[in-house]
Amino acid sequence: MLKWLLTLILAVFLLGLLSPLLQRWWGKRRLPGDFSVRWRGQPYTFPLASTLLLSLLVLALGRLL
Repeated sequence: MLKWLLTLILAVFLLGLLSPLLQRWWGKRRLPGDFSVRWRGQPYTFPLASTLLLSLLVLALGRLL
């Protein structure tokens, strides 16, 4: 359980760091569960719904292989 929690936290952190690059490539589309906060003039994004969707996609691919 702890491994999955750490993996989820790491995935949210990495997607948050990479989201500006992904937004340029993918456009401005976000899922309803993705949050963005502006703090001290710096935008921070927390892609919770995108992380869950990607996790389910990877799980499905893992089950198929």
